[in-house]
Amino acid sequence: MANNAGENGDFKFGRIGSMGRHGLPKIQTHHETKEVCHDDTATPVKAKTVDELHSLQKKRSSQPSTPHTATGQQGSAFNAISEEDRQKQQLQSISASLASLTRETGPKVVRGDPARKTDGQKAVHVEHHLYDSALFGLSDSALKFTHILYNLSPAELYEQAIKYEKGSFITASGALATLSGAKTGRSPRDKRVVKDEETENELWWGKGSPNIEMDEHTFLVNRERAVDYLNSLDKVFVNDQFLNWDPEHRIKVRIVSARAYHSLFMHNMCIRPTPEELEEFGTPDFTIYNAGQFPCNRYTHYMTSSTSIDLNLARREMVILGTQYAGEMKKGLFSVMHYLMPKRRILSLHSGCNMGKDGDVALFFGLSGTGKTTLSTDHNRYLIGDDEHCWSDNGVSNIEGGCYAKCIDLSKDKEPDIWNAIKFGTVLENVVFDEHTRDVDYSEKSVTENTRAAYPIEYIPNAKIPCVGPHPKNVILLACDAFGVLPPVSKLSLAQTMYHFISGYTALVAGTEDGIKEPQATFSACFGAAFIMMHPTKYAAMLAEKMKKHGATGWLVNTGWSAGRYGTGNRIKLAYTRKIIDAIHSGTLLNATYTKTEVFGLEIPTEIEGVPSEILDPINTWSDKKAYKETLLKLGGLFKKNFEVFVNHKIGKDNKLTEEILAAGPLF
Repeated sequence: MANNAGENGDFKFGRIGSMGRHGLPKIQTHHETKEVCHDDTATPVKAKTVDELHSLQKKRSSQPSTPHTATGQQGSAFNAISEEDRQKQQLQSISASLASLTRETGPKVVRGDPARKTDGQKAVHVEHHLYDSALFGLSDSALKFTHILYNLSPAELYEQAIKYEKGSFITASGALATLSGAKTGRSPRDKRVVKDEETENELWWGKGSPNIEMDEHTFLVNRERAVDYLNSLDKVFVNDQFLNWDPEHRIKVRIVSARAYHSLFMHNMCIRPTPEELEEFGTPDFTIYNAGQFPCNRYTHYMTSSTSIDLNLARREMVILGTQYAGEMKKGLFSVMHYLMPKRRILSLHSGCNMGKDGDVALFFGLSGTGKTTLSTDHNRYLIGDDEHCWSDNGVSNIEGGCYAKCIDLSKDKEPDIWNAIKFGTVLENVVFDEHTRDVDYSEKSVTENTRAAYPIEYIPNAKIPCVGPHPKNVILLACDAFGVLPPVSKLSLAQTMYHFISGYTALVAGTEDGIKEPQATFSACFGAAFIMMHPTKYAAMLAEKMKKHGATGWLVNTGWSAGRYGTGNRIKLAYTRKIIDAIHSGTLLNATYTKTEVFGLEIPTEIEGVPSEILDPINTWSDKKAYKETLLKLGGLFKKNFEVFVNHKIGKDNKLTEEILAAGPLF
């Protein structure tokens, strides 16, 4: 038996007498025919070297299938552009974007990572006969390849960030933790807009305006500096994406950057094109040159620091120097939309937006701390967007493809949707985490209090994809009134809606020198003064026009204090505010009985289901009626003083609209 066992296999027991340890027969691991031992349980790999094995690990991505066709010969298969020619056109477009304005050609660009072998890759450059090359000669960057990392996937960008960017780590939840360098927030005082013949008359300049002017020459100096820096690098990241989910009014944007962090951030925040849409992308409508790691020249005219964020609306370009904070790109593009959209009779809005199951849409406006994110995120309603929207003749549409959420003190219980969205693909900015477990401590402020998460909107479970909806039925203006004199809810006339929209009020609690905390009024025109380009009255008039045309109602909701100001009164309970918002959504609040308040002339309901009636009129909750009236007049005076800067602006041939808006403010 022992001699015959395994004779047909790859091993057999040895003959009797050929004994191993403990008297057991030895096992022979080869046939008597002297065949080489091999393992036939799996097919051997085809690679002969480690490099070949690695090349087998990744398969080539499937290319877009939609063919390009020649003009006037649509549908002809014979005129379809080959994949090689399509990529060549794409690279020529990118080379043109990166071209210096003072040299003959754009850089030699080649697709792919310079760390990988580029055998067979052809460099592409584009010629610009704007200047005589004999005068300027060639630059060093013209003698090298610039590798283009084009629309990389999140996985590829993770690899780039972790390998090449110090401060990049994968957290325990799978998100990519990054650092934005010395700047951990926007630099509004370093933002400039080119003032030319067109923008001089179209944009809002002067006192109260966020627009600080620069001339065309200075912009071109900074553009050249940014382009030279980007061209000096071995590789740059290029994102071709869209803004505005309404296909009729979407904008093509190209972002050229030096960091994987910036590329992933914009991958998440802009709308991601399909392969077929990329095929048809062509020339972008707007281009960002993010050279944030390189400073501007402080001796350049109009520069006040080593940071400069420059918008040229005529050239459709934005240049970033001296700041790596990614939010500059997001908000820079928002400013651009505040210029481009109103020229098309489309209203751009700094708001949250959601939609009920019956198609009723609500817009939420509010500054930081008013509860805009909390109240617009409702599990019983679809989220259209959390921050930037357009209102056109087609309805509302989200401008962005992602969300940019604050992370400070984030908890799973309070913000479960944001917590669960922080996973693979999400960018975490400036957070602190455990060096071993990589668990993020969201309460930690060691780097900054302005910690953020950027993630695609589809990471939110009840997001409506595509992010569009019908015309809004309700426009909700949120204020956290720490003075405690505004009602929990008021129904607004169109003129009042314009007045409070332009005012953009909330009140924060700030510490004074003697340690006592008191309310501090904050006003931000159109609830986003830092981003608007035209005069606030222009946006307010468009809002009122659309509300009137589509039958929308304006509401002022106070999420702040009642029964006294901060320190003596109480914060209005979130449960009551939610009941108020529910009554607005359902339409029941439209049928309520209303009374009018003093000074501000606000219409307030006498009864709302689930809300104590006594808190609906603030005077009822104050034990000291004299203190209430004094505080009410004080707040009214702050509104009037803030509005002085808007009084002299004319819409149309006379001041009729301005006077109508002014009359809707506090009267005393």
